[in-house]
Amino acid sequence: MRLSVLDQSPIPAGGTAADAVRNTIDLAQAAERFGYHRYWMAEHHASPALAGVSPEALIGPVALATNRIRVGSGGVMLPHYSPFKVAETFRLLGAMGPGRIDLGLGRAPGSDQRTAYALQRDRSKRMMVSDFPEQVTELLGYLEGTLPEDHLFKPLEATMPSGGSGSPDVWMLGSSTDSAIWAGQMGLPYCIADFINSDALPLANLYRQHFTPSARCPEPHLMVAVWAIAAEDRAEAERLAGPARMMFAHLIRGSLIPVPAFDEAEAWLAANPLPPARRRTLLGTGAEVADEVREVAALYGAQEMMLVNILPEHAPRVRSYELVAEAMDLQPSPHWGEGGAAKPSPGEGQSRHAG
Repeated sequence: MRLSVLDQSPIPAGGTAADAVRNTIDLAQAAERFGYHRYWMAEHHASPALAGVSPEALIGPVALATNRIRVGSGGVMLPHYSPFKVAETFRLLGAMGPGRIDLGLGRAPGSDQRTAYALQRDRSKRMMVSDFPEQVTELLGYLEGTLPEDHLFKPLEATMPSGGSGSPDVWMLGSSTDSAIWAGQMGLPYCIADFINSDALPLANLYRQHFTPSARCPEPHLMVAVWAIAAEDRAEAERLAGPARMMFAHLIRGSLIPVPAFDEAEAWLAANPLPPARRRTLLGTGAEVADEVREVAALYGAQEMMLVNILPEHAPRVRSYELVAEAMDLQPSPHWGEGGAAKPSPGEGQSRHAG
């Protein structure tokens, strides 16, 4: 099974965005060594806990710092942006990581409503008209050269940056029925955010029911992103999960905080007992988490799984991904550490789109 990483670039209390970015690049290199298939970066805004406000700004440095692993967005919140700008940006990123760039698209604001308003392309209205499917269609048109001949922007297709690497692989991301239906109808691979909605099994069925084969994805292809922390034993994994639990509890109460230290979270949780988490959380040793990853994959019928977590310290976070990789028997890349981009195996790591 392919296993991947979703990184939100956490900022610990007392830390900086610069620290978070350095950790993102280091974790991406470690994930490549461990044998992970993809390394995606999220988009979140106006948060003191997460530095990942712009995955497109991080993809280039991560692609240049790695050799084999696919690098992408998990995802770009398309309603904030012009499809033309996103297409240009990701074609340019393709020149930095030839044949291994992913463009994951989401509709959620990645923020609160005030921040979403600040991000809007057009502020003449308090709420933007929802045109997400039309945006995705236009974006695909630029990338694949399929805009109608009479489309106003048809001539812009020929201006897309090209490094001989073709277009990124485009994914639909989501945790709602709309995203599942759109992904199926557009013939896109689909990533379900189980760590946001752990009752998302119906989405997998909806996706398969509405799937229309396309040149980019001839049959349904599903990935599921889950919250997972591995440690030497279950008790330690529970301790590592404390800071995120404290952070999310504050978020629900309308308070945004950096990722608290382990000791601070342990003391706060002891003084503020929380009900059992409703969202699925995979905690335990590497072997225990690996078994649960396989169970979730079987539940959804997923071809790939993606792991996400937030920890205040970098070393145990890297170790968490290492323990799961060992238990899942992932194979480290034979190309890791060589200069330049590694040559993909036949049928692997190649863009499915025309150049």
